[in-house]
Amino acid sequence: MRQGGAGVSEQPTPFRQFIVKVHGRCNLACRYCYLYEGPDDTWRDRPAAAPPEVLDRTADRIAEHARAHGLKALSVILHGGEPLLAGADTLGRFTTDVRDRVPAGCAVRAVVQTNATLLTGENLATLARHRIGVGISLDGGLAAHNTRRVDHAGRPSWPAASRGARLVADRFPQSYAGILTVVDVAQDPVAMYESLLALRPPALDLLLPHGNWSAPPPGWDGTTTGYGDWLCAVFDRWWQAGRRETRVRLFEECIALLLGLPAVTEALGLEPFDAVVVETDGTIEQVDGLKSAYAGAASTGLDVFADSFDEALRHPGVAARQAGARALAERCRACPLLTVCGGGHYVHRYRAGHGFRNPSVYCADLQRFIRHVAARLAAADAVPVPSERGTP
Repeated sequence: MRQGGAGVSEQPTPFRQFIVKVHGRCNLACRYCYLYEGPDDTWRDRPAAAPPEVLDRTADRIAEHARAHGLKALSVILHGGEPLLAGADTLGRFTTDVRDRVPAGCAVRAVVQTNATLLTGENLATLARHRIGVGISLDGGLAAHNTRRVDHAGRPSWPAASRGARLVADRFPQSYAGILTVVDVAQDPVAMYESLLALRPPALDLLLPHGNWSAPPPGWDGTTTGYGDWLCAVFDRWWQAGRRETRVRLFEECIALLLGLPAVTEALGLEPFDAVVVETDGTIEQVDGLKSAYAGAASTGLDVFADSFDEALRHPGVAARQAGARALAERCRACPLLTVCGGGHYVHRYRAGHGFRNPSVYCADLQRFIRHVAARLAAADAVPVPSERGTP
């Protein structure tokens, strides 16, 4: 059973997020994509679309896991590649299968994560009918922000993506899950944030680019806090608006952790991570971000035909993600920001030859950001500012 506070598990924490690759190819060729342009090219040997038998077996395995652990809720994230290449009807059938097979009383939240270029009124109506939310991945809310998101012929994706995003906001707001954006320090932070607001997302995910000590993120030289400064600028804009314009998950989770509340996120905190991936061939893997470190980093050697998700819980890589402070570098365990930062995203700790037991490559940026948020809360009499020697 999971213990509170330190994020340490005596027993594995069951998976509650099932990331299912319904299609393993993408209609875009984004120039920075760690999945298709990075060190792991295992996607080349897998089927483009998940065959019906893979989806059927995956639905069974999800239901089995829910039953074994008495889950009252779980999330199914329909992913790719570009999942809409599989067709909205396929996504709807699979989601229905999962809901029909999980135990009574287990709520299934389903979301498709899409680049928005294939969104139409017809497929949005299908997704809405099956209660599938729509999460959109963009680099910002203007054409200038999305110049690296091109199709395989080099044509810009922005015209189609912006039409799709506005179609969701205008006609299917009940399906709109939000926008995911990777931080780009070359762009003005407030201008980018405000451009995304124009697309009326109910929530924003701001993600740091996948980089590590051996393959640093863009614009990083280890001497400045450019990423932390960027996040602080957006936080101030969001905070001053009274946090009513949209939810920003990173900000809300940082605040929660500073207030001593639980927050389950890859980016911050010590709570056990509870996501697992099923590839188009039925292979069970750890989350895709690991593929930015080295080829095979996400592999478990398991698949849905031969193995249950409980087998994946026993994999050393999964166990490390659920070990809380025990899996962190000594420097992280001694840090006063430990319970808030949690060592940062696991992927960002990698150093070739030394594995993942290192501070995050974004360590200085995370300290800058967390202390800034704490200062804003302190000014509002919500929480003391973390000191170099105290605890947050």
